[in-house]
Amino acid sequence: MGLTSKKVLLLAVLLAVALFVLTIWLWPRVSRGRGRAVLGRIGLLFATQLSLFAAIGLFANNSFGFYASWADLFGQEQEPGVVTHSKTGSYGTQLQVLGTERLSIPNAGVPSASGRLDKVLIRGEKSKISVPAYVYLPPQYFQKKYAGKKFPAAVVLTGYPGTAEALYKKLHYPQTQYDLLQQNRMQPTVLVMMRPTVVAQRDTECVDIPNGPQTQTFFTHDLRKDISDHYRVGEEAKSWGIMGDSTGGYCALQMTMRNPQSFSTAVSLSGDYKAPIDATTGPLFGGSKQLEREHDLLWRQQHLPAPRVNLLVTSSKVGESNYKPTLKFIEGTKSPSTVASIILDSGGHNFNTWRREIPAALEWMGGKLTA
Repeated sequence: MGLTSKKVLLLAVLLAVALFVLTIWLWPRVSRGRGRAVLGRIGLLFATQLSLFAAIGLFANNSFGFYASWADLFGQEQEPGVVTHSKTGSYGTQLQVLGTERLSIPNAGVPSASGRLDKVLIRGEKSKISVPAYVYLPPQYFQKKYAGKKFPAAVVLTGYPGTAEALYKKLHYPQTQYDLLQQNRMQPTVLVMMRPTVVAQRDTECVDIPNGPQTQTFFTHDLRKDISDHYRVGEEAKSWGIMGDSTGGYCALQMTMRNPQSFSTAVSLSGDYKAPIDATTGPLFGGSKQLEREHDLLWRQQHLPAPRVNLLVTSSKVGESNYKPTLKFIEGTKSPSTVASIILDSGGHNFNTWRREIPAALEWMGGKLTA
């Protein structure tokens, strides 16, 4: 059974309850004497606490999508899935389609009514990075009326560590776009959903690391080329946006501000404005203070010319640590950049907060992209 299986969570909860009841029942017996009785009390307490923490940990992982599998949890590298087909129509590409996933959308299974969610493997020719992603094609993509049309595209990123599955299972990006399309509040947009972590067990913060993973090159060049080669999406920056939560939000802002020739629009949900340097990232800038400053978005605003891009940032007055930096970022944004914001009265750094922001953020992004 998988790490995110409801059966695993249920078994963990039942085990915790059973051990708690067993501890209550046996406690009078093990409270007498010493030696084995003391060891018995220690064993009961340890087993009960361990089962309780396991149940809480599984519940938190299922709610927030930190790890997708046991192998992901324990840092084991996973082999890519079996390729079922690799080309569609006349689009030759490095991208490989691994299969499709079912969505909780009305008429699921009928692409022209509900859209389609492809699981793909993106092979980075320039960055030499290969990573899986999910591509949501809206219903219009399969309708005769739009047969000759190219669509705008948006890259959607999780936080770190995060799982790509959480973007459609927990944050409901495809389902939200479907609802907005039904209400004529958004133009149909191809969503490319994935983790910002494109190398095993390292938070690269979407940076081209000197003598290391070229993560930014993967997103700004390889991903865009593979997707536009394989699907009917525009190739110019005006057709491409990028959004994400937490680490993914920082990635969206910094890659758009640094690469306006690749992305014209960015949405940062609860993102920071500077890359952390810690045990999960390792040295990101090869000791270069200048390179580190250039990835500090507040520093860029003060010292470098503003790019012609559209930016949306979010925070909460209570519950988010980035509230004051967000206000500073808004104030420091200069023309020709444009900035908009969603500021909640309260909301923590979690899925529930981001689900409240995603509909307005998608609608805003849909109004900025053209194809």
